[in-house]
Amino acid sequence: MAEKSHQKILMTGAYGQLGRSLKAICADRGVLCEGRDIDSLDICDAAAVRRWVVDSRPSVVINTAAFTAVDECEAREEQATAVNGTAVGHIAEACNEIDALLIQISTDYVFSGAATNPYRETDTVAPQTAYGRSKLRGEELARTAHRHLLLRTAWLYGRGGRNFVEAIRGQIDSGVENLKVVADQWGCPTFCDDLAAAILDLADADATGTIHAVNSGNTSWHGFAVEIARLLQADVRVVPVATSGFPRPAARPPYSVLDTSRLEKMLGRPMPHWRDGLRRYLET
Repeated sequence: MAEKSHQKILMTGAYGQLGRSLKAICADRGVLCEGRDIDSLDICDAAAVRRWVVDSRPSVVINTAAFTAVDECEAREEQATAVNGTAVGHIAEACNEIDALLIQISTDYVFSGAATNPYRETDTVAPQTAYGRSKLRGEELARTAHRHLLLRTAWLYGRGGRNFVEAIRGQIDSGVENLKVVADQWGCPTFCDDLAAAILDLADADATGTIHAVNSGNTSWHGFAVEIARLLQADVRVVPVATSGFPRPAARPPYSVLDTSRLEKMLGRPMPHWRDGLRRYLET
């Protein structure tokens, strides 16, 4: 795909794993990108959001900021809704004032997780958790932006934060011989570098609407852990266990595989396979 650099991109959540990947790929492509995080911008402050966006006059605003502690959201749903929902409306209003494209990062948690086939963008949403409900509210408000792109993704991992890959690596490094990992939840492990590249390519293609963006292929958390251990050449036994053995405040979706047909049509290619993304992540 021919690259067409937008004049300027603003991004929230700059310190997060996806934010770091976006900053890096923008630098590689020569795209001007200004990132903010909670220390310099509270996205719940409508006036502050408006000043930043309107004064900067970007072509694109990418909102990666979110309250992502799924279990904590159950006890703090009002705060989760403020950050993941209401604040998105503030960003959308500011984008409308300068005709900027709003790219909102959403999640597989807007679905029930009860499907047996990959979720398409048009499938019925039915969040089962406070986190999912708050992110769905964010989707609704993002659609108030005249120009918007909703990207649903899942099972993210990247540099500079806590993620499943580092949790497994940490246990291996601690010397455990048996790793118990849930085997009855399925999804699409997604490397933030690959998602960031897709986001910029979609922006350059003037994509709008709702698109599912995850690495190709799917697996269980157990299968993901087995591949992590294999690539790390770790002498460890990865034991499959049921979700019921790990009760959590927020229900985890049994099936979160997302259909990426629309993404592939827009980009002219699929995102790399999850195993390839994992290999590159561990190499760096």
